[in-house]
Amino acid sequence: MADLSKYRNIGIFAHVDAGKTTTTERILKLTGQIHKTGEVHDGESTTDFMEQEAERGITIQSAAVSCFWNGHRLNVIDTPGHVDFTVEVYRSLKVLDGGIGVFCGSGGVEPQSETNWRYANESEVSRLIFVNKLDRMGADFFNVVDQVKNVLGANPLVMVLPIGREDDFVGVVDLLSRKAYVWDDSGLPENYEVLDVPADMVDDVEQYREELIETAVEQDDDLMEAYMEGEEPSIEDLKRCIRKGTRDLAFFPTFCGSAFKNKGVQLVLDAVVDYLPAPTEVDPQPLTDPETGEPTGEVATVSAEEPLRALAFKIMDDRFGALTFIRIYSGVMNKGDTILNSATGKTERIGRMVEMQADERNELTTAQAGDIIAVVGMKNVQTGHTLCDPKHECTLEPMIFPEPVISIAVSPKDKGSTEKMGIAIGKMVAEDPSFQVETDEESGETILKGMGELHLDIKVDILKRTYGVELEVGAPQVAYRETITQAVEDSYTHKKQSGGSGQFGKIDYRIKPGEPNSGFTFSSTVVGGNVPKEFWPAVEKGFASMMDNGVLAGFPTLDVEVELFDGGFHAVDSSAIAYEIAAKGAFRQSMPKAGAQLLEPIMNVDVFTPEDNVGDVIGDLNRRRGMIKDQQAGTTGVRIKADVPLSEMFGYIGHLRTITSGRGQFSMEFGQYSACPANVAEQVIAEVKERNEKK
Repeated sequence: MADLSKYRNIGIFAHVDAGKTTTTERILKLTGQIHKTGEVHDGESTTDFMEQEAERGITIQSAAVSCFWNGHRLNVIDTPGHVDFTVEVYRSLKVLDGGIGVFCGSGGVEPQSETNWRYANESEVSRLIFVNKLDRMGADFFNVVDQVKNVLGANPLVMVLPIGREDDFVGVVDLLSRKAYVWDDSGLPENYEVLDVPADMVDDVEQYREELIETAVEQDDDLMEAYMEGEEPSIEDLKRCIRKGTRDLAFFPTFCGSAFKNKGVQLVLDAVVDYLPAPTEVDPQPLTDPETGEPTGEVATVSAEEPLRALAFKIMDDRFGALTFIRIYSGVMNKGDTILNSATGKTERIGRMVEMQADERNELTTAQAGDIIAVVGMKNVQTGHTLCDPKHECTLEPMIFPEPVISIAVSPKDKGSTEKMGIAIGKMVAEDPSFQVETDEESGETILKGMGELHLDIKVDILKRTYGVELEVGAPQVAYRETITQAVEDSYTHKKQSGGSGQFGKIDYRIKPGEPNSGFTFSSTVVGGNVPKEFWPAVEKGFASMMDNGVLAGFPTLDVEVELFDGGFHAVDSSAIAYEIAAKGAFRQSMPKAGAQLLEPIMNVDVFTPEDNVGDVIGDLNRRRGMIKDQQAGTTGVRIKADVPLSEMFGYIGHLRTITSGRGQFSMEFGQYSACPANVAEQVIAEVKERNEKK
């Protein structure tokens, strides 16, 4: 079996445009996986192989690649930086043992870096820091190190110092070995020399090296005592201490360079091998009770000797069929094995297993604990499902995904594509748990829900290009309701005489507003048989059938009480159908007299904003007819809770990001229905009438 201490499962994550994908390209070039590096700005990088990624220059899906460095196997996952795709970062962190946080030398710690860093803290993933783009105007390594301390509240352990700034950036000094690595202008990563420290940097190097050693020896009491007495620890001992502190999240070894210019990436790869944990060195994944979701106290020990336990963390559809990405935590998986999906209780046979090199693939016959692989053609597996040995059923801790915050209505441009659209959307929902779909009962439209406008924009684009389905995208619709505000007493007679037996039904009734959320209630207080008892259900049915179609704009009517108190009856002509028709006529006659009113859905909105922007955010919520309910100050910002009408929340995420420089986040869920202001109600009713006339 392979030696697990030689495995490193790592992810690369950061803010948009900090250079994650370029860094991944350089790692692949250095490790001999690719011979020509592709550039993101040319749309040719290895891991961004979707058309939409190449065009927009952003990463949308996490891509997994395997490579080798210094006899160690690295499984690298390049994750997206854009906030709409945070779910990709979240699920990648779940299956990784370590990570590289990439920060832009001039942009520093940007808002999305904070979110990703917070996710990584929650997942307790050890990280290295790589300050990239030091060749850019305004790049300042020491400024970024300060931001990591102040903004992220993290402890960066400076391992290298940059030689030169901006255009004059030529290389780095490795503090441990006191050696300068200087690259020439050829742009080739292997063209570097190892020199002595430049004379003008000697003092800085000694100062930072001393800080490095002081921080590192805190991990070992014996070394610390010896160091206090003036004995300098060996480089081996220092590396052991740095490795322990990195694993315990006491600090984060910090490197710098320029991935685009091929400077400084080798030292990061050496650090991955030297300091990031092997699969056996991280806390094993807890097993949970499938019924309650509570931990059982058992763990999936990382060992090939144990029963098979694996987690499906991503599903991707490509030209070869459905790929299920799997992290094996314990045991061995062989081609042809039968495994159990503990979420569905069904078994599946492992057909083709492949190791991914971006979108190239190598066939495997066996894989073991610590591996990240893809299996082709699994049927009923979804993201977060546990795959295990049928004799040892277990459930790994599941993934939790954020709820979608925005929705749009879509329909295919040509009616023949409806089925094709259904199949395509089904595949996309399986791939991305933060993307949801439902059919609106009232309008019959397909509603797509996602994490932001860019997220849905890309989904519509994928449907068009990958699946050939052109969509009409409508403005998001709001589900309004109607009710009444006054009590009315009224009478209605239905009679029809046209040869043979006629129809007759007379009802006297009261209609009044019901309790909130009571829906429709019916009662009868008729005495003396003026309306025989057997016809009461027909009267109730007549009124109930009209509740779905209100008198103002045809929206469903809520919270109405109807009481039948008298009426008239004909021995021959009265029938159930006559009383049902009478009740329908009564509804149309009396509802407009009862002060009909439009209701709108009010959302419970939870906004997170930095302290500097609180005033702007509250002012904006007030303009959206919001009621502020609560404010809570936290360490990194303020949470504001408010009730806001849904109709005012469209496009909010883009607006919030503008007023908070991208740092704001929000979530919302349905609260209750409440009365629409008159001016809003008039506009909605006019729009509905216009729509109906067009139809």
